[in-house]
Amino acid sequence: MPFVLMFVIFYFLLIRPQQKRAREQREMLARLKKGDVVVTSGGIIGTIHALTDAEIVLEVADRMKVRVLRAQVNLYAAAADGATPVPAEKGK
Repeated sequence: MPFVLMFVIFYFLLIRPQQKRAREQREMLARLKKGDVVVTSGGIIGTIHALTDAEIVLEVADRMKVRVLRAQVNLYAAAADGATPVPAEKGK
């Protein structure tokens, strides 16, 4: 019985929050569109110029474009339509 209780506690403290963060990240990546400002895991801030299923082309300076993997986008900084962005991670 103590093992079951430990598993339940472990599930609610570690596994469930991790699954929630992963789901929020997937939803954020699905919402991306041309013109959005994003931050990559490497710290590159850029405006989305083009999108494919696996890659994003970011314009990081005037006429300077960088290809990055879509999965490397960590934060959604600003929406193209001026709407307030929904942060990828809460509490940071």
